[in-house]
Amino acid sequence: MITEWQGMFSDNIREYGGYSIGKLFALLNDPSIISLAGGLPSPDMFLKHEMRLVSSRVLEEDIEKVMQYTAIKGENWLLDAIEGFLARDGISVARENIVVTSSGQHGLDLTGRLFLNAGDTVLLDRPTFAGAIVAFQMQRPIFAGVDIQEDGSDVDGFRESVIRLEKEGRKPKFIYVVPDFQNPSGITMSLDKRNALIDLSEEFGIPIVEDSPYRDLRYYGEPIPSIYSLAQKRGLDNVIGLYTFSKLFCPGLRVGFNIGPPDVIENLTNIKEGNVLNTPKFNQDMCAAFLTEMGMEEHLVRCRDYYREKLEVFLGTIERCFPKEMGVTWTKPRGGLFLWMTLPEGIDTHELFYEAIKFKVAFVPGDVFYGENPGRNHMRINFSFASKEQLATAVERLSDCIRDRLSRSG
Repeated sequence: MITEWQGMFSDNIREYGGYSIGKLFALLNDPSIISLAGGLPSPDMFLKHEMRLVSSRVLEEDIEKVMQYTAIKGENWLLDAIEGFLARDGISVARENIVVTSSGQHGLDLTGRLFLNAGDTVLLDRPTFAGAIVAFQMQRPIFAGVDIQEDGSDVDGFRESVIRLEKEGRKPKFIYVVPDFQNPSGITMSLDKRNALIDLSEEFGIPIVEDSPYRDLRYYGEPIPSIYSLAQKRGLDNVIGLYTFSKLFCPGLRVGFNIGPPDVIENLTNIKEGNVLNTPKFNQDMCAAFLTEMGMEEHLVRCRDYYREKLEVFLGTIERCFPKEMGVTWTKPRGGLFLWMTLPEGIDTHELFYEAIKFKVAFVPGDVFYGENPGRNHMRINFSFASKEQLATAVERLSDCIRDRLSRSG
């Protein structure tokens, strides 16, 4: 009889805690709680009618293939559609440069498995996407974080870290960034910093992993070229791109893709063979149809208009409910789904989360977005899912909660 399972688990899993954000969501079953926690796109933006039509056609014409195993690398219809999707953003790829994944999170997992051994170093922003941290943690790396700035990654700080780490014999395996409307901060990396990051990558021979879930959700200003496209124009092959359809189309299908040099993609595909084997054909067909026949560009325009209105309500209510004397600051994103709020020192937002539940509002505590030495007085708040009326009420409740906490701390 096995009486002690813990000692039988692998070294990678024994102390692995999984995705703590998901565990927090389990506490939000009360329908009177307005959640600013998740990164859920609004169901108002789902292409429900279009998906019903395409689904009926695909199931009528191709049901046997839909119900069968399918190509591990990805369906040709989707791979071709991805080429066109990226071409509009100045990125030139062929099928050999693409592997379809079962969500952006799967793409992160494959990337971590490909590059990381236990004890390897990953260079990243502070804060950064918690899903990336938890995916890479499976391989037990060491995270080296540099505080993000108002215009994106602190590339000079990255350089200093690389030099120090190389002296310690710990050259980073890759640099992970979310340059457009970063999750969790909403910050966008400037063009100068994107080019400087490519310079750093080229000088030290360190790949860049560019995560791009929100790039098409820009509400103000002109797009900044992706790091991948900038590197490609310089004839460089040092960037791996991660994409997902979850925010642009729908998260329920769990489809994304990674792009990169052929040898990287070949090995990511090999890992996928031993990982999930293949991504469901039906899900791929729906995403291919989204890219080619569901009016994607018009849909993205509607999404931008819809989320821009929510963001304006959100920021306007925050401005009203958090006067300067409260000592609360926040980012003002120009796209994406999130912003980052910083409270006075001494307020631990992980503790505050449970107090906020009593005020019928929820957020994600900021400590989960750090690979090491977490900041404790930050939170990520989301504006995409709740209605405009709910957003205003939620901000008022959050303000009341923080005021209550400040009054008790003196």
